Amino acid sequence: MRWEGGRESGNVEDRRGMRMIPGGGAGLGIGGALLILVFSLITGKDPRMLLQLLSSVQEAVPQQEQPSAGPPKDELGRFASVVLADTETSWGEIFQSAGERYQQPKMVLFSGAVRSACGTASSAVGPFYCPSDQKVYLDLTFFDELARRFGAPGDFAQAYVIAHEVGHHVQNVLGISDQIHTAQQRARSEAEANALSVRLELQADCLAGVWAKHTKIELEAGDVEEGLRAAAAIGDDRLQKLSQGEVQPESFTHGSSEQRVEALRRGVQTGDVNSCRT
Repeated sequence: MRWEGGRESGNVEDRRGMRMIPGGGAGLGIGGALLILVFSLITGKDPRMLLQLLSSVQEAVPQQEQPSAGPPKDELGRFASVVLADTETSWGEIFQSAGERYQQPKMVLFSGAVRSACGTASSAVGPFYCPSDQKVYLDLTFFDELARRFGAPGDFAQAYVIAHEVGHHVQNVLGISDQIHTAQQRARSEAEANALSVRLELQADCLAGVWAKHTKIELEAGDVEEGLRAAAAIGDDRLQKLSQGEVQPESFTHGSSEQRVEALRRGVQTGDVNSCRT
């Protein structure tokens, strides 16, 4: 990706390095953080479930008030800012063509732990989107994990992660997220609720592909393949096979590797939001 020199978003909050002041509740500790790491990155559980879990075992941890650090100045932070800016442009044009106005999300870069409107979260939950404050939360060290642990390096693989979370914002703006969550509350079983979560996640993958089709960033040979490898690397079946040696489709929350690759590829090929209906 030739992203250098691209417009950087004004919607980035760089909270990296900000200290967290412990509250009165018990902290997670190393063991708790490891549990969440295994639960999220290995089993592929919905980050919203993890946030609820964190809230139940730890009181909200306020963030120390500090002067704004301004836009990110390091290369990886600027990369994330340029990708976010490009999603703003692309989705703005897509919404405008449909006679609608796109509401831009903010992106919070953090390290260690962060407080959101959805609860306090450790970096172990991975990137997530909070619909309550319409913000994407990202600890950039996740990209190291993506490359080293899951074998999916590359700047487009990283951009896919950001675009996937922005895809959740698009779902939120369109009211799709609320529809799915309401349906999940009415689900007759955990397997049925999980199936709805899979549909939501696969649609976000497809929407990430739609962004890739419309991006103004110049893509290079092999970029899209990087994204497809990343999608395959974090499929539920692959993660379950690595962690427990067997696959349990009824517990999938994000979709299999094959499903995630197909969804992303479909978005890239069509560039059409309507193709992302799941």
